[in-house]
Amino acid sequence: MHTTAKPPLSFWQIWNMCFGFLGIQFGFALQNANVSRIFQTLGAGIDDIPILWVAAPLTGLLVQPLIGYLSDRTWTRLGRRRPFFLIGAVLASLALFAFPNVPTLWVAAGMLWVLDASINVSMEPFRAFVGDQLPPAQRPTGFAMQSFFIGVGSVVASALPFVLEHVGVANTAATGQIPDTVRYAFYAGGVALLGAIGWTVLRTREYPPEVLQAWDEAPVQTVRSQHAPMLRLLAGGAVLVGGALALWVWRQGLDKALFILAGLLVGFGMAFLVRGMLRGDNAFTRILDDIRDMPPAMAQLAVVQFFSWFALFAMWIYTTAAVTEVHYGSTDPASAAYNTGANWVGVLFAAYNGFAALAALAIPAMVRRLGLRGSHLLNAVLGGLGLLSIGWIHDPRWLLLSMLGVGFAWASILSLPYAMLSDTVPAAKMGTYMGIFNFFIVIPQLVAASLLGFLLKSLLGGHPIHALSIGGISLLVAGACVLLVRLPTPRHA
Repeated sequence: MHTTAKPPLSFWQIWNMCFGFLGIQFGFALQNANVSRIFQTLGAGIDDIPILWVAAPLTGLLVQPLIGYLSDRTWTRLGRRRPFFLIGAVLASLALFAFPNVPTLWVAAGMLWVLDASINVSMEPFRAFVGDQLPPAQRPTGFAMQSFFIGVGSVVASALPFVLEHVGVANTAATGQIPDTVRYAFYAGGVALLGAIGWTVLRTREYPPEVLQAWDEAPVQTVRSQHAPMLRLLAGGAVLVGGALALWVWRQGLDKALFILAGLLVGFGMAFLVRGMLRGDNAFTRILDDIRDMPPAMAQLAVVQFFSWFALFAMWIYTTAAVTEVHYGSTDPASAAYNTGANWVGVLFAAYNGFAALAALAIPAMVRRLGLRGSHLLNAVLGGLGLLSIGWIHDPRWLLLSMLGVGFAWASILSLPYAMLSDTVPAAKMGTYMGIFNFFIVIPQLVAASLLGFLLKSLLGGHPIHALSIGGISLLVAGACVLLVRLPTPRHA
């Protein structure tokens, strides 16, 4: 028998269930900080790197909804989500050990697919795990705890090659060889990822599906199949617009990154056109139907996520170029000033992750005072002002203040939208909808990769600081959009 309400968990129970995210983020941070370096070491040109990196968001776009769908329908002696934690952890750890030993560029590109897919197999069920295990009142704490471990893992993993160099590990190698600092950092990452996720697997338990169903506090989902004709019309229009955009880019010789946007439009349209022709019941049709029938609050949150992650991608791609040009007066990657500035950007990125870990500790109290929407609005505004201030501040040391605002936004983006989402979706589809929600993380990154370079070259004089200003405005828009999210009143048994 179970009580009429899902019982709250203790601090250490929440700690144990979120600890695996430390390992997941350790893997992601090593990937983000070092894969471009590995590509260039193996002979990639600077213009090739964005295309090689497209593998990472595309992998998440494909893997996360499928894993969410499968984990919703899984029940084993190990539970519902934990089998996927473990499978993904083993595969990701093996990939981390293999990555710094790849012999050629094409093998490295393939290994990025393997690593990213494996990490996503573990990561996606972690979001659903919080929704499964915690009552609504504790979900902000659970997702904030994940943000804390994301911050800690990012700081440690990002700094690891630097630390290894300072204890005597070689930071250079022969042409075409990966330095030992990177190699040993990846080995440490493989151990940390498997160990952290193994801790969560061994130290947590899961509720059976029938118990979760009885505790389900989300409102009953309405199937909106009457929207299918309009969706087919939109799908057909997306294919036509995407095809026309691709033709225009090709004919005019425009930035090739615009083909990414064209491909997104065609891919979206084709998926729903094919769905309209299928009558079977399978993972593909179920996932697309769930996208069509997503709760209204989830669609509203998708807009918030789009502007948030558009801003983040702009920051990740252009901060180095912006800071070195504006604050260090150099655009030459071979100059001492440029490399001094690039090193400082590494410190700034470690700082915002550290600030995010601290902000995650404050978010539960913030939510109790301001609510979910008010807290996310405040944090998004802090992040937007942080990015905008990079263009206003002259002394690069004061950019640490900019990163304080970005850190609060980062911690909030990684926690509060998921807390709001988990209160709106049914327990039986928690994994599927957490996976679908990842679309609204990946799509804005692909749109940003496609559009920002074109906008900078065509309209903004080629100065990367303007991309950060666009990112700051985008975060302010995200904050405003959260006020439009209508959260349901939970049903209590």
